[in-house]
Amino acid sequence: MGRSSKDKRDIYYRLAKEEGWRARSAFKLLQINEEFGIFKGVTKAVDLCAAPGSWSQVLSRKLRGNAEAGHVKIVAVDLQAMAPLAGVTQIQGDITKVSTAQEIISYFQGESADLVVCDGAPDVTGLHDLDEYVQAQLLLAALNITTHLLKEGGTFVAKIFRGKDVTLLYSQLKLFFKTVTVAKPRSSRNSSIEAFAVCEGYHPPKGYVPNMMNPLLDMQYGFTFSLK
Repeated sequence: MGRSSKDKRDIYYRLAKEEGWRARSAFKLLQINEEFGIFKGVTKAVDLCAAPGSWSQVLSRKLRGNAEAGHVKIVAVDLQAMAPLAGVTQIQGDITKVSTAQEIISYFQGESADLVVCDGAPDVTGLHDLDEYVQAQLLLAALNITTHLLKEGGTFVAKIFRGKDVTLLYSQLKLFFKTVTVAKPRSSRNSSIEAFAVCEGYHPPKGYVPNMMNPLLDMQYGFTFSLK
């Protein structure tokens, strides 16, 4: 008999404690990397909605272990302060503000990020339509700041809630990335509606200008999209 979601949760909770991760969610990013190789060649990374910091921990351990530590720059962004992490610069800021994007770019000395990740989620109410809507708005805010930060060909990974309107989110992401894949890491509970959009090959529409004043994408950019 296979293990239940509760058993899986307990296993990853214990592993997180044993391996020194701040939260079991670290394994979600580790498993996404196992499947997609998102850390390959990355020296500049941004973790949006980073608190309590488990994904920033993963970035620090993996990226700084794969290259000369001095060449790796990692920025963690959240409204909340969090305990310091080796090799991670923290910015306490709002991802909907252009000043936050400017601060990140300044730290990268004018260069763009190779990878942007976001494991942010609202406080779940149990009202699925409301939870899905709020999560979608958070993802669009993360996507919007990512368009200010990410290099051509870069990768964006973000949490989504699967629901009746998720196809619209996929279509928005497909405007900006050559490949969009929905992943469900084995450490994510089976009962959870969460999944992760792994967006590879950043390639914004011709003429697109990032604009923090309007986080919703301008529908003048034509696209065709089919959900497979």
